[in-house]
Amino acid sequence: MRITPAQAEQAVAIIRNSLGADAAVWLFGSRADDSKRGGDVDLYAETSLPGVLLDETVRAKIALNDLFGRSVDLVVNNHRKSRPIYQIAREEGVRLA
Repeated sequence: MRITPAQAEQAVAIIRNSLGADAAVWLFGSRADDSKRGGDVDLYAETSLPGVLLDETVRAKIALNDLFGRSVDLVVNNHRKSRPIYQIAREEGVRLA
């Protein structure tokens, strides 16, 4: 995993603050692979909130961009739709919380 434990902890706090205290979070993509270099930060979050709004997701993404000092892709699953990226992130990612 190519983020620090402190960054992982802060990222989880940011996501849970915006998307609910029970949000589960995974790091996936190139940052989850120690053999890779560079790349943005890809985070996947699952929340039980019935209607996560765009505002909450955007606020979290801005705070995450500031935390990592680079582009962050935040994929949010509020269980209203099924998308292939959800399964990929869970299977290939590293669970942070």
